[in-house]
Amino acid sequence: MFLNKVEICGVNTSELPLLSDEEKENLFIQIEQGNMDAREQYVKGNLRLVLSVIQRFSSNHEHADDLFQVGCIGLMKAIDNFDRTLNVKFSTYAVPMILGEVRRYLRDNNSIRVSRSLRDTAYKAIYAKEQLTKSMNRTPTIEEVSKKTEIPEEDIIYALDAIATPMSLFEPVYQDGNDPLFLMDQICDKKNKEDTWIEHLSLQEAMNQLSGREYHIIEKRFFEGKTQTEVADEISISQAQVSRLEKNALKSIRNFIER
Repeated sequence: MFLNKVEICGVNTSELPLLSDEEKENLFIQIEQGNMDAREQYVKGNLRLVLSVIQRFSSNHEHADDLFQVGCIGLMKAIDNFDRTLNVKFSTYAVPMILGEVRRYLRDNNSIRVSRSLRDTAYKAIYAKEQLTKSMNRTPTIEEVSKKTEIPEEDIIYALDAIATPMSLFEPVYQDGNDPLFLMDQICDKKNKEDTWIEHLSLQEAMNQLSGREYHIIEKRFFEGKTQTEVADEISISQAQVSRLEKNALKSIRNFIER
């Protein structure tokens, strides 16, 4: 795994700082006041998030620097858009942003492939989901798939996200003896690509409670890694409106999950 590499983009990964929750809170207050030194410290203190994400996409150290730089862009976007008042952990907010940037880069540079182990994890989860759906007569939660496969929930979510880019409908996603399971078997005709993959996440039920516009914003921001400005241009409203709708949507999701 290329994370054993000590230096990536001139950064000594063995010496990355760890910030306490109190340090993060104090630094972010300074960032909101325009302190660029605090912003730099906050970036350095969260580079482990970038490393955690990019290690799941390739075992080829040749591309480590490229993926690291792209992941850092996502990290900085997350810092610029994070709202402390939502009571959401920064890492929870930042990881989808970093994922979005990395996936966009991978999509535009087809020479880089998702690691085999990551694909295997995703395919096992898909197969388990199919079995559980049949036995339970409903779509299982990510927790239930995790128990079925004995794979941590976080690893399943990362893996499903990693393969969410278009694939051949006739690519075998799981081989059970001589009976292969194809991606086509997992897709209903009337479901779009986003619905097919988002249903694997435990957030789906909460997201279904959102308005159409709020759902669209959350999908674009957290599953596709787009900035508020990009979403605003796409749906022809202001960035401030996107920010307000996003904040309301995240609050609704949190309230639904915690109820």
